[in-house]
Amino acid sequence: MDIRDAAKRWANMWAQGWPAKDVEGIVGLQAEDGDHWASMFRPYRGRAGLRTYVQESFDEETRPAEVWFGEPQVGGELAAVEYWAVTYPNGGPLTISGCTLLRFNDEGLVVEARDYSHVKEGRILPPAGLFE
Repeated sequence: MDIRDAAKRWANMWAQGWPAKDVEGIVGLQAEDGDHWASMFRPYRGRAGLRTYVQESFDEETRPAEVWFGEPQVGGELAAVEYWAVTYPNGGPLTISGCTLLRFNDEGLVVEARDYSHVKEGRILPPAGLFE
């Protein structure tokens, strides 16, 4: 399993799946017993936990999110992927800028994802050149 390929597949699925609210596509990249940390204070265990988190988040969004994902940075067994998103929970724009640290199993499924992000009200586009 190539970590860079697995991380690219993960980033592409989120980039396409988030605006489309494709819960199952996103969840399908998670190992059955993998952990997703939406923040260090909000762990979601296994596919069922990730499904709950993603579905609840998508249910709050009143229009498709605008998302950008960077090229995965890989070192050893880990990958890091920067992202930027403008979401519309309950009608108003909310900008999220963050990075997800990823660890994959031998099948290329996520066994651990840890999100670190900043959130600011309003629609703020990423700086020019950040995701090119």
